[in-house]
Amino acid sequence: MAEEHGSESTERGRPRSAADRRGRRSEPAPSGAEPRGTAVRDKKHPEKGSLPSRVMRYLREVVAELRKVIWPSREQLVTYTIVVLVFVSFMVALVAGLDFLFGLGIDAVFGNQ
Repeated sequence: MAEEHGSESTERGRPRSAADRRGRRSEPAPSGAEPRGTAVRDKKHPEKGSLPSRVMRYLREVVAELRKVIWPSREQLVTYTIVVLVFVSFMVALVAGLDFLFGLGIDAVFGNQ
């Protein structure tokens, strides 16, 4: 039947989203409560640090974002790759066929000189 709401992972036990990975569930806000938004920063522009500290902060944020990514499984990756290759092959064949037909049409209209 339907999957239980409390179970937020796939049949392999992998979380569906980054929020599920962190143990949060998307539940509606209680009635009368204000919706939770993004926290407002105290300062409009954070203080600029030195170049090395800004680079380190950037790298820490990149790593934090990469931890939120749910990477595809090997089977999904193979499937997606095959789908992309088939689609690209079809499009190449379509464009080559149209190019050939338009070439024949141009030759018929203007003739070989």
